[in-house]
Amino acid sequence: MDASGQNILKMLIRVLTERMFKHLRKWFVTHCSRRSRQRARLVSKDGRCNIEFGNVDARSRFIFFVDIWTTVLDLKWRYKMTIFISAFLGSWFLFGLLWYVVAYVHKDLPEFHPPDNHTPCVENIHGMTSAFLFSLETQVTIGYGYRCVTEQCASAIFLLIFQSILGVIINSFMCGAILAKISRSKKRAKTITFSKNAVISKRGGKLCLLIRVANLRKSLLIGGHIYGKLLKTTVTPEGETIILDQTNINFVVDAGNENLFFISPLTIYHIIDHNSPFFHMAAETLSQQDFELVVFLDGTVESTSATCQVRTSYVPEEVLWGYRFVPIVSKTKEGKYRVDFHNFSKTVEVETPHCAMCLYNEKDARARVKLGYDNPNFSLSEVSETVDTKM
Repeated sequence: MDASGQNILKMLIRVLTERMFKHLRKWFVTHCSRRSRQRARLVSKDGRCNIEFGNVDARSRFIFFVDIWTTVLDLKWRYKMTIFISAFLGSWFLFGLLWYVVAYVHKDLPEFHPPDNHTPCVENIHGMTSAFLFSLETQVTIGYGYRCVTEQCASAIFLLIFQSILGVIINSFMCGAILAKISRSKKRAKTITFSKNAVISKRGGKLCLLIRVANLRKSLLIGGHIYGKLLKTTVTPEGETIILDQTNINFVVDAGNENLFFISPLTIYHIIDHNSPFFHMAAETLSQQDFELVVFLDGTVESTSATCQVRTSYVPEEVLWGYRFVPIVSKTKEGKYRVDFHNFSKTVEVETPHCAMCLYNEKDARARVKLGYDNPNFSLSEVSETVDTKM
């Protein structure tokens, strides 16, 4: 290869390298900015709260052990299963050790060479392993029949009664905790989904913020109630800075915001009027705002009668001004209603005023045109007319 070909090859490698580094730098900046926005979110899209508590007093931490039932239910599955296995294995080993002590004190073990007419406290316990097996058989009520307690020792009878009662308590608590964990209505909330974005457009002649929500199960949520909270940092007239200041956001459907008939996806909306915190926002300034809109849906699960709450949130980048949702409900030839979830979060651009104030000013201007107004500078003067008639 001649010198010109080598120069062209070097130049091509340099251009490709620069483009590659430029692409990697752009991806890194975008990824980091996206992660920083996610860290600033209080409530994630799937409803988890991004908050931690620091400098909690040690005595306050002890309260979690007082309310042990709720603490166990809130544990993650790996910790719960660790406690579940440890509770049973620990109790079996502890009582196995106690049965071994009983046999050791009564000299029932083979190393003491008991006589042939010796009656042990527990038949066929020859060491720690057999004592552990007897403890296991007693607590889980297996009852193989090879090892059994005799009437020779009162301590053995008392230990049998105590282990049986404690075993029932451990079984009830741990099995109840597992069942309660599985049947928590929190899992039912996973089948309630919100649209990826919120949109702002006109609905019924009013500027509204719209969100779509759907129930993926055919079983209904009874007594559904939906509402929202707008979280932002505000400064009071006294100069106090309030982080995560909450403002109520009223969401409704055409029939209200309570007792929702949640059989098909619903489009809930918030009317942006003079009382709305979105009233002074515009399409050009929306992305520059610093807020988080948290939406809540409360209801009762039809199959279990347990209450559940579904949460999600929207940041300014997830609110689309001048868009509306694509229709997803249609009727088939067989007369059934079909929901196409492929278009659940899809939006289309529509003509929308760039601010709520402009819309209301336009309505006021149209209303004034239809009315008449007095001119304060207008004055009426009477003119006396004289009629001269010559006969």
